[in-house]
Amino acid sequence: MYTIRLTQVAADFIQSLEPQARQHVVEKIEVLRHEPLKVGKQLKGNLQDYRSVRSVGQRYRIIYQVREKQVEVLVVAVGLRRDGDRKRDIYQLLQKYLRLGLIE
Repeated sequence: MYTIRLTQVAADFIQSLEPQARQHVVEKIEVLRHEPLKVGKQLKGNLQDYRSVRSVGQRYRIIYQVREKQVEVLVVAVGLRRDGDRKRDIYQLLQKYLRLGLIE
């Protein structure tokens, strides 16, 4: 079983969700504890070190990294998929967070 860790960025976003959406996201994160490599899909390009899984009716994405040596799943970001919205799409935001060094 994997340990789950959240970045501050992910934790803050989860806290900002409405209670019902928060519950769905937390439940999906708990699923990652058992088989994180089978649940989500690997991202491409400069985000290839991360995986993504959908939650709350396909609206939200939970982006995480599996660290095999530490037997750990690091949830790096959670957010809405807004295809074409360069400022609010979770994948665009993740790239920005990585450039700014906000995510380890």
